[in-house]
Amino acid sequence: MKEEEQKIEYDSERESDPQEASPGWDAIDAELNKHYAGTEPFHYGTLISYRLGGPDPLDGVSVYKRDEPVPHWHYVTYGFTELYEKESENTEYSGFGFELTLRLAREGEEEPPAWAVNFLQNLARYVFSSGNVFRPGHHLDANGPIEVDRATPITAVAFAEDPELGEADSPFGKFRFVQVVGITADELDLIKVWNTDSFLELAKTRLPLYMTDLRRSSLLEDEEIRRAADLGVRTEGSSTGVLYFESLVWEAHHRLGKSDSYTLQLGAKQAESLGRILTGRLMHDRDLMLIGPDTRVTLIPDLQNRIAEDEEGLLLYLNADAAAELARRSVPQESEFALECMPALTVRIVKTHLRDHDGNIVETIG
Repeated sequence: MKEEEQKIEYDSERESDPQEASPGWDAIDAELNKHYAGTEPFHYGTLISYRLGGPDPLDGVSVYKRDEPVPHWHYVTYGFTELYEKESENTEYSGFGFELTLRLAREGEEEPPAWAVNFLQNLARYVFSSGNVFRPGHHLDANGPIEVDRATPITAVAFAEDPELGEADSPFGKFRFVQVVGITADELDLIKVWNTDSFLELAKTRLPLYMTDLRRSSLLEDEEIRRAADLGVRTEGSSTGVLYFESLVWEAHHRLGKSDSYTLQLGAKQAESLGRILTGRLMHDRDLMLIGPDTRVTLIPDLQNRIAEDEEGLLLYLNADAAAELARRSVPQESEFALECMPALTVRIVKTHLRDHDGNIVETIG
C-alpha cells in the first residue's frame, strides 16, 4: 500500500463545525479521557470533509505523546464509526464497528510524523472503497515500507485490539479500538502459516503495547522466538482459511472415453503463499479456499484424491501425500507440472508482475 502525497493540516480543534452535534466523536473522546485526561493531543483534520467530496475518509486523527512504557506516539482515528448521526441500518455497531490506533516509537522528534496520518487515511480508503473491515487477527501486506522512501524492514501490518482502549459504546452502537502493528515480511509469512494472535502474544515482550518501531529488525532473528514460533506452527497449524489471488484460473479438460483432467494456473507470488500455508491447513484437517476475481478453488483434506466442480468453482480433495507434494512444488518459479500423486491435476505457475500506481512493472516474481 503506497502512501499518497497529500497536505496534512494541524488543527487544535476538531475539523467539524463546533455547533454540529457529534455524539460519536464525544464517545471516542470519553474513552481517551480515561487515559489522557488533561492532555492536549495533536490533532490532524481534513481540509475538506469526505461527506462534502474531500479525498480523506477520516474526519481526523488525534495523536498523544507518551513516555511509558517507552517513548511513543499514540495515534487514534475518527471516522470509521458514525460521528454525527446514525446512517447505517445496523443498530448494534457504530459505522464499521471500529476505530484504528497506531503506537509509533518516538525517534526524538517534537511532533508526530505526518506520514503515519497518511498511512491511516490510506487504510481508510481501502475500507471505504471495498467495505472490508479490519479486525484483531487480520494482517495486510503494504507491498513496501509503511513509511514510503524510508529504508525500513517494516513492510506489513497486523491488527490487534488496542491493549489499553479495547471496546467502547457510543449512542450509535458499540465499537472497538483496533491497533495497527508494523511487522516485517518474514513475520508476515510466519503469521500466514500460523496466526496473528499467537505471533503477537509471542512478540509482546519485545514490542511493548504492540509498538511499531521502524528501526527494529525481524524478531525471528532471535533464535528463542524462532524456535517457539516453529513449535506453534507444528502444533496449531494455520488460521489462514482464505487466500486472495489477483489471478486465479482453472480449466477442465473433458475427453470422450477418458477421465476428466484439470489445469490450475497461479501467479508465482501466490504460489509461494500456497506452498507455505497448505500443509498448515490440510494436515490439521482444515479446508483452504483460494479466491480469485472470477472463481474460487477449495482444497479439502480427504482420504482419496478427486476433483469436482460446483457452481462457485473447483473442489480439490487431497490426501496427505498429494497435499504435501503440492505444498513442496508450489514455489515462486515459472513452471508447469502434473502431480505424481494426482495425475488428473496439472499446476501451471506463471510470472507475477508487481506494478506501481502508474501501472509500471517494478518487480517480476518467477
